[in-house]
Amino acid sequence: MNEVTVFIMGKGYRVPEGLTIMKAMEYAGYRLGRGCGCRGGYCGACATVYRLRGDYRLYADLACQTPVQDGMYIAQLPFTPAERPPYQLTDLQPRGETLLALFPELARCVACNTCTKACPQKLEVMDAVQAALRGDIPQVAEFTFDCVSCGLCTMRCPAEISHHHVWQLARRLNGAYLTPRALHVQKRVQEIAAGVFKSDLDALLSLGRDALVAAYKAREIES
Repeated sequence: MNEVTVFIMGKGYRVPEGLTIMKAMEYAGYRLGRGCGCRGGYCGACATVYRLRGDYRLYADLACQTPVQDGMYIAQLPFTPAERPPYQLTDLQPRGETLLALFPELARCVACNTCTKACPQKLEVMDAVQAALRGDIPQVAEFTFDCVSCGLCTMRCPAEISHHHVWQLARRLNGAYLTPRALHVQKRVQEIAAGVFKSDLDALLSLGRDALVAAYKAREIES
């Protein structure tokens, strides 16, 4: 088994080559009660910064997705301090002025693109900021659809923008006010509320495990 040397919170460890940062920390004896979650790159809980031996740059990534390298210096960031202003979605209008009123720091963006370079999801973060400044909320929602709110962009931003909170508000405004209504979903919800499927659901609940598995495999799938 090939091993590499990594430094976790300043202390050196020999760990198997090929492990992710998260698995290497556990191999080294760390019990992760914070700074971990889905372990699949979806929750953004394991934001991590690191440097490589002989490299002056500070890198940022998710611990569950990033393989260790020999000479890696690692520090986890289990929480990004970024205040989210209180708001009631039903009291807001889907306009750019709404974003700026709640997050005036957006106007401090200097277009340095550091946020984009820090994003572990490879999102065009700076472009989303510019879309927010233009008031193009659907574009902001589109650019940030895959954001996992890890906060690494905010950590690196010289303008101290709380990006992930801005994106969350933009997606909420877009979903609540600007996205066309899915009429078929409304129709199905009404049918469920009216009890159209109650007998079918009761029949499924009465099945044993084997019968339920067989019914699942035999189900009709819409094209």
